[in-house]
Amino acid sequence: MARAMFEYCKTVLDKVSFNVDLFCKELEKAIGRLLPHEQKELEIWVRTYILDRPDLSICLVRFNP
Repeated sequence: MARAMFEYCKTVLDKVSFNVDLFCKELEKAIGRLLPHEQKELEIWVRTYILDRPDLSICLVRFNP
């Protein structure tokens, strides 16, 4: 079940990536919903995902405690 939530979060982030504010908001929600090891995996995914979208890099601060 938890894996399904991880995949769902990636899908939502992909769909809202056209808007930086929405992406950051959904990323924050995803971090709150996922288990700690999934949060690390999501961080890796996001860092890879935003390579072609530098405007989204501002959202990476959500991963820093």
